[in-house]
Amino acid sequence: MNFTRWSARLPGTQRRAAARTESVATDRRSEGAVPAARAERPTDGTPTVPAVDELPVREVLDRVPALVALVHGPDHRLAHVNDAYTAAFGGRPCGRPAAEALPELKELGLLPLLDQVLRSGKPRTLKSRKAPDGRSYTFTCTPVTEGDGGGPGVLVFATDVTDHAEAAERLRASERRQRETAVTLQRSLLPQELEQPDDLRIAATYQPGGTEAAVGGDWYDVITLGGGRTALVIGDVMGRGVRAAAVMGQLRTAVRAYARLDLPPHEVLQLLDGLATEIDANQIATCVYAVHDPNEGRLVYASAGHLPILVRDENGTVLRADEPTGPPLGTGGWIHASGSVPLGPGSTAVLYTDGLVERRDEDLDEGIAALERALAGASGTPQVVCDRLVRSAGVTADHDDDVAVLVLQHPARTGRDGDLFRNAALELLGGVEAAPRARAFASGVLTSWRFPADLHDLGVLAASELVANSLQHGTPPMRLRLRRTDRRLIVEVTDGDDHLPRRRRAEPADESGRGIAIVATIASNWGSRRTPGGGKAVWCEFALPSQAPRA
Repeated sequence: MNFTRWSARLPGTQRRAAARTESVATDRRSEGAVPAARAERPTDGTPTVPAVDELPVREVLDRVPALVALVHGPDHRLAHVNDAYTAAFGGRPCGRPAAEALPELKELGLLPLLDQVLRSGKPRTLKSRKAPDGRSYTFTCTPVTEGDGGGPGVLVFATDVTDHAEAAERLRASERRQRETAVTLQRSLLPQELEQPDDLRIAATYQPGGTEAAVGGDWYDVITLGGGRTALVIGDVMGRGVRAAAVMGQLRTAVRAYARLDLPPHEVLQLLDGLATEIDANQIATCVYAVHDPNEGRLVYASAGHLPILVRDENGTVLRADEPTGPPLGTGGWIHASGSVPLGPGSTAVLYTDGLVERRDEDLDEGIAALERALAGASGTPQVVCDRLVRSAGVTADHDDDVAVLVLQHPARTGRDGDLFRNAALELLGGVEAAPRARAFASGVLTSWRFPADLHDLGVLAASELVANSLQHGTPPMRLRLRRTDRRLIVEVTDGDDHLPRRRRAEPADESGRGIAIVATIASNWGSRRTPGGGKAVWCEFALPSQAPRA
């Protein structure tokens, strides 16, 4: 076999190893290992340098530290294995097909690779395969030509990469542990069980990215505000791993705290924006905060750089919520604004993160349009809709990004279920007759709703105290609203003054200050909030006796 021909085909590092061996053989010959009859000594007495063709090739192969096997012919008959190969796998009988003489190559799947090398005449490499001896090798198969008409052959050159493979596996194991930690943290910070408001049906799903993708900071939440209103949140921290999950947890906790203030959506985002900058100036997040009020039949929302809410009405028409949309949280210096989208009985709304609609090979609007089409044809419970939307988007276990989806339905109620959800309202003009009129109205409504006597009396007392408080401290227009659901009675009074009441201890000589204290004592819950246009609403709730299971 011609040394020059096969050594020239070796990869760089292997060629250099062979060259070093060639140099060693050259030195040995220069010291007299080469027969005098074949060496031409210069007249000046310098050592003889033999021709490359005179080198003992098999001796060179035996001195190469890598594993070397030489096969030839279409059935890959073994011609030679070097000492390193023999030390690793034992001696091999020459002249037999590789399938018999080199069973380790068959086990590693190298025989088809040998066929490819013979057909193409080009080297092929198989990286980091674990051999039967327990070590890992990178195999390079190089076409060679045997001398004296021996025909084409393949030189199998195996480099021991066990240390590198073990280091890579340790790195992968470390990455897996970090990912598992991030996923565990992420899931622990998400709601373990969604709150289920009286008027809405809600489901959510979260799916982390595949094993090759770092976990992001997607989150969602449902917050019962009281007075029949519900806050819905979805967001995405623009980062990966444990750090993004930790920032997400802080933002989610802050949202729940700010929601208790019952502020408009844009004011909640303003507070979050400042907090996000304090948490980590290098992290930004997108977020949608929305509030549903069943009395208004609308979803009031504000968005900080997040994707638009999609709403399918009772007729199946899908509406994409318009702006306003401000920049992401953490950028600072921006005044957010609130918008609204209809959400009447029979409607379904979807809030989601970009992992559901964003793909590397298509525009984001195309992904949102595909989601709209999927929502138009998705029916069933919120959980069924969630699952269908995720499937239609092609999200699988090896998806390259986190996905969070929040689906809410405002069901259209009929029959007995419709009888459990009632509204009644009375406009109050003020004056001395307002309080008695409010008491009479509340008594008549609660009687028609067949409330038990004790709950009837508590409801009338609460309505009287809230109206009296509004008459004394508020301004017209005033309204008394009674609402019942399958789980509670809600009494609410609105007026045109934005000064919020607070509970305080009334001294014996005080002529006022007892109304709110009475309401807080008899009711299950109470609260107040400012309303658009400069007014306020003060409400209280009473838990109803257990009813039949919800539809």
